[in-house]
Amino acid sequence: MFEKKPTTSNNQSDQPDVFRPAKGSSKVIIGNGVKLKGDITDADEVQIDGTADVTMSADNLIVGGTGNLKGTIQADNADVWGNIDGDLKISGTLTIQDQGSVSGSVEYQNLQIKLGGKIIGDVKVSDKVIKITDASTLDSPSSEQDSVKEKKS
Repeated sequence: MFEKKPTTSNNQSDQPDVFRPAKGSSKVIIGNGVKLKGDITDADEVQIDGTADVTMSADNLIVGGTGNLKGTIQADNADVWGNIDGDLKISGTLTIQDQGSVSGSVEYQNLQIKLGGKIIGDVKVSDKVIKITDASTLDSPSSEQDSVKEKKS
């Protein structure tokens, strides 16, 4: 009834595979010395240690000390150790570390700047940053307004 099942020490399914990411995670790393130009979309986490000129959308952004990022950036949270230049929209917290520098058009909900960190440009605090994809739905009239107009007629 209570038998001990034999264990095998060479079971591949029990050992983590360093080359296989966890299910459901999408992480992008641009290494030091790498140059990238293009689009990054729907990433959970993006880490830039090289040079990137991109249009990007991510949950979390990390710009390392050797990282240079420019372009149109939209993220929930950003931690900047290097340089960012461009149109930046952060719906959560923007953290600029002591060697970090952010310039351009910056919109954020929460901001942390360590002593020595720099922020230059058009800086705007927002209670809630509206994602570009959500803004188009706000412009269209709601069905409630249409139904009220029909009842008045």
